[in-house]
Amino acid sequence: MLDSEVLDRKQTKSNTQFVFRKPAIGDGGNIYRLITQCPPLDVNSAYCNFLQATHFKETCVVAEREGDVQGFISGYIRPEQPDTFFVWQVAVSPKARGEGLALSMIEALLARKVAQNVHFIETTITEDNAGSWALFKKVDRLYGSGGQRSVFLDEQEHFNGEHDTEYLFRIPLKK
Repeated sequence: MLDSEVLDRKQTKSNTQFVFRKPAIGDGGNIYRLITQCPPLDVNSAYCNFLQATHFKETCVVAEREGDVQGFISGYIRPEQPDTFFVWQVAVSPKARGEGLALSMIEALLARKVAQNVHFIETTITEDNAGSWALFKKVDRLYGSGGQRSVFLDEQEHFNGEHDTEYLFRIPLKK
Protein backbone atom coordinates (compact mmCIF):
# COMPACT_ATOMS: atom_id res chain seq x y z
CA MET A 1 0.00 0.00 0.00
CA LEU A 2 1.08 3.56 -0.59
CA ASP A 3 2.43 5.54 2.37
CA SER A 4 0.58 8.59 3.68
CA GLU A 5 3.01 10.94 1.93
CA VAL A 6 1.96 9.53 -1.44
CA LEU A 7 -1.76 8.99 -0.87
CA ASP A 8 -3.81 11.08 1.50
CA ARG A 9 -7.51 11.67 1.77
CA LYS A 10 -8.48 15.20 2.71
CA GLN A 11 -11.75 16.93 3.34
CA THR A 12 -12.01 20.38 1.83
CA LYS A 13 -14.07 23.13 3.45
CA SER A 14 -17.16 21.83 1.63
CA ASN A 15 -16.56 18.39 3.22
CA THR A 16 -15.84 16.89 -0.18
CA GLN A 17 -13.27 14.15 -0.03
CA PHE A 18 -10.30 14.31 -2.38
CA VAL A 19 -7.38 11.94 -2.78
CA PHE A 20 -4.08 13.82 -2.78
CA ARG A 21 -1.10 12.02 -4.27
CA LYS A 22 2.10 12.40 -6.17
CA PRO A 23 1.51 12.44 -9.91
CA ALA A 24 2.55 9.54 -12.13
CA ILE A 25 3.39 9.37 -15.82
CA GLY A 26 -0.18 8.36 -16.66
CA ASP A 27 -1.43 11.67 -15.23
CA GLY A 28 0.36 13.85 -17.78
CA GLY A 29 -2.54 14.02 -20.25
CA ASN A 30 -5.12 14.67 -17.52
CA ILE A 31 -2.94 17.42 -16.04
CA TYR A 32 -2.59 19.03 -19.46
CA ARG A 33 -6.38 18.95 -19.99
CA LEU A 34 -7.00 20.39 -16.52
CA ILE A 35 -4.64 23.32 -17.14
CA THR A 36 -6.38 24.10 -20.46
CA GLN A 37 -9.60 24.52 -18.42
CA CYS A 38 -7.99 26.99 -16.02
CA PRO A 39 -7.39 30.37 -17.65
CA PRO A 40 -5.43 32.56 -17.08
CA LEU A 41 -2.82 29.81 -16.57
CA ASP A 42 -0.26 29.55 -19.32
CA VAL A 43 -0.70 26.27 -21.18
CA ASN A 44 2.68 24.61 -21.58
CA SER A 45 3.26 21.59 -23.79
CA ALA A 46 1.81 18.26 -22.71
CA TYR A 47 5.42 17.09 -22.64
CA CYS A 48 6.11 19.62 -19.86
CA ASN A 49 3.24 18.14 -17.84
CA PHE A 50 4.60 14.63 -18.33
CA LEU A 51 7.99 15.85 -17.03
CA GLN A 52 6.28 17.41 -14.01
CA ALA A 53 4.47 14.12 -13.35
CA THR A 54 7.74 12.17 -13.44
CA HIS A 55 10.87 14.24 -12.81
CA PHE A 56 9.16 16.62 -10.36
CA LYS A 57 6.60 14.27 -8.79
CA GLU A 58 8.03 14.73 -5.28
CA THR A 59 7.12 18.42 -5.37
CA CYS A 60 3.85 18.22 -7.31
CA VAL A 61 0.43 17.08 -6.17
CA VAL A 62 -2.65 15.71 -7.92
CA ALA A 63 -6.07 15.98 -6.30
CA GLU A 64 -8.72 13.65 -7.58
CA ARG A 65 -12.31 12.96 -6.68
CA GLU A 66 -13.88 9.70 -7.75
CA GLY A 67 -10.93 9.06 -10.09
CA ASP A 68 -11.26 12.46 -11.81
CA VAL A 69 -8.22 14.79 -11.63
CA GLN A 70 -9.66 18.06 -10.33
CA GLY A 71 -6.57 19.76 -8.98
CA PHE A 72 -2.85 19.98 -9.63
CA ILE A 73 0.04 21.99 -8.28
CA SER A 74 3.42 21.96 -9.94
CA GLY A 75 6.43 23.17 -8.04
CA TYR A 76 10.01 22.47 -7.13
CA ILE A 77 12.69 23.16 -4.57
CA ARG A 78 14.97 25.82 -6.04
CA PRO A 79 18.36 24.16 -6.70
CA GLU A 80 20.37 27.23 -5.67
CA GLN A 81 18.07 27.90 -2.67
CA PRO A 82 17.15 24.55 -1.06
CA ASP A 83 15.07 26.33 1.59
CA THR A 84 12.70 27.75 -1.06
CA PHE A 85 9.71 25.98 -2.59
CA PHE A 86 8.70 27.55 -5.89
CA VAL A 87 5.05 27.02 -6.85
CA TRP A 88 4.87 27.02 -10.65
CA GLN A 89 1.15 26.55 -11.29
CA VAL A 90 -2.01 25.93 -9.29
CA ALA A 91 -4.87 24.45 -11.29
CA VAL A 92 -8.34 23.73 -9.90
CA SER A 93 -11.08 22.38 -12.12
CA PRO A 94 -14.18 24.55 -12.49
CA LYS A 95 -16.02 21.58 -10.90
CA ALA A 96 -14.03 21.98 -7.67
CA ARG A 97 -13.71 25.74 -7.28
CA GLY A 98 -14.77 27.38 -4.04
CA GLU A 99 -14.03 24.27 -1.97
CA GLY A 100 -10.63 25.27 -0.59
CA LEU A 101 -8.85 22.74 -2.76
CA ALA A 102 -5.89 24.95 -3.75
CA LEU A 103 -5.00 25.73 -0.13
CA SER A 104 -5.40 22.07 0.84
CA MET A 105 -3.01 21.03 -1.93
CA ILE A 106 -0.41 23.58 -0.77
CA GLU A 107 -0.76 22.28 2.79
CA ALA A 108 -0.30 18.71 1.52
CA LEU A 109 2.89 19.70 -0.31
CA LEU A 110 4.32 21.53 2.70
CA ALA A 111 3.62 18.47 4.88
CA ARG A 112 5.77 16.21 2.71
CA LYS A 113 9.20 15.09 3.81
CA VAL A 114 10.76 16.82 0.77
CA ALA A 115 9.60 20.17 2.20
CA GLN A 116 10.90 19.71 5.75
CA ASN A 117 13.69 22.27 5.23
CA VAL A 118 11.57 24.78 3.34
CA HIS A 119 11.47 28.24 4.91
CA PHE A 120 10.11 30.23 1.95
CA ILE A 121 7.40 29.83 -0.67
CA GLU A 122 7.77 31.69 -3.95
CA THR A 123 5.45 32.01 -6.89
CA THR A 124 4.96 34.39 -9.79
CA ILE A 125 1.60 36.00 -10.49
CA THR A 126 0.37 38.48 -13.09
CA GLU A 127 -1.35 41.62 -11.78
CA ASP A 128 -4.82 40.58 -12.95
CA ASN A 129 -4.81 37.04 -11.53
CA ALA A 130 -7.07 37.78 -8.57
CA GLY A 131 -7.54 34.12 -7.66
CA SER A 132 -3.80 33.49 -7.27
CA TRP A 133 -3.26 36.70 -5.30
CA ALA A 134 -6.09 35.73 -2.94
CA LEU A 135 -4.68 32.22 -2.48
CA PHE A 136 -1.11 33.26 -1.77
CA LYS A 137 -2.13 36.15 0.48
CA LYS A 138 -4.15 33.61 2.45
CA VAL A 139 -1.13 31.27 2.62
CA ASP A 140 0.86 34.26 3.91
CA ARG A 141 -1.78 35.08 6.56
CA LEU A 142 -1.99 31.47 7.76
CA TYR A 143 1.61 30.26 7.45
CA GLY A 144 3.78 33.23 6.54
CA SER A 145 5.28 36.25 8.16
CA GLY A 146 4.94 39.06 5.65
CA GLY A 147 5.22 38.15 1.98
CA GLN A 148 7.03 40.54 -0.34
CA ARG A 149 6.19 41.35 -3.95
CA SER A 150 8.72 42.33 -6.61
CA VAL A 151 8.94 42.31 -10.40
CA PHE A 152 10.33 39.02 -11.66
CA LEU A 153 9.77 39.19 -15.42
CA ASP A 154 8.84 42.54 -16.92
CA GLU A 155 6.27 42.78 -19.73
CA GLN A 156 8.53 44.93 -21.93
CA GLU A 157 12.04 44.00 -20.86
CA HIS A 158 11.56 40.22 -20.80
CA PHE A 159 8.40 39.49 -22.82
CA ASN A 160 8.67 42.18 -25.52
CA GLY A 161 5.10 43.22 -24.72
CA GLU A 162 3.71 39.73 -25.45
CA HIS A 163 2.96 38.67 -21.85
CA ASP A 164 1.95 40.54 -18.72
CA THR A 165 4.56 41.26 -16.05
CA GLU A 166 5.09 38.36 -13.66
CA TYR A 167 5.45 39.47 -10.03
CA LEU A 168 7.42 37.32 -7.62
CA PHE A 169 5.63 36.83 -4.30
CA ARG A 170 8.04 35.51 -1.65
CA ILE A 171 6.56 34.30 1.63
CA PRO A 172 8.80 33.64 4.64
CA LEU A 173 7.19 30.75 6.52
CA LYS A 174 6.60 30.65 10.27
CA LYS A 175 8.11 27.35 11.42
